[in-house]
Amino acid sequence: MIMAEIKTEDLPRTDLYTLQLPSKLESITRVENLVDELAQKYPIAEDTYANMLTCLNEATINAIVHGNRESEHKKVYINLEVVDGRKFIFTVADEGEGFAYSDLADPTSPENIEALTGRGVFIMKHLADQCIFNSKGNEIELHFKI
Repeated sequence: MIMAEIKTEDLPRTDLYTLQLPSKLESITRVENLVDELAQKYPIAEDTYANMLTCLNEATINAIVHGNRESEHKKVYINLEVVDGRKFIFTVADEGEGFAYSDLADPTSPENIEALTGRGVFIMKHLADQCIFNSKGNEIELHFKI
């Protein structure tokens, strides 16, 4: 059996970040601060920065309001994996019951076009490079190439 030698410089470099937020709308400021810090450390294009900020705001607000029902006893967890300084993988999770993300109404259909809510998931799917929900519907993974 021939074993190939793996050098650490051949492995992808990964940076990890974690936020644990109380289920209060004021927590969104910490998310915005994180994205600002990332923009100072990594070469993020303006449009990618705007897409990241929009998606993370939406995912975090959904987790606070819809997932945790603004219960001060529940948390929102945000993890970020930066792979080789070129790909961001955010995970936003709440302690709620989840939802059937595949059963959402189309916000672009005529009967929903003037609705005041119901566009968040649609927006995230269009702004992130990849958008993945867990089976329960209380965790979303958002991918961005920078």
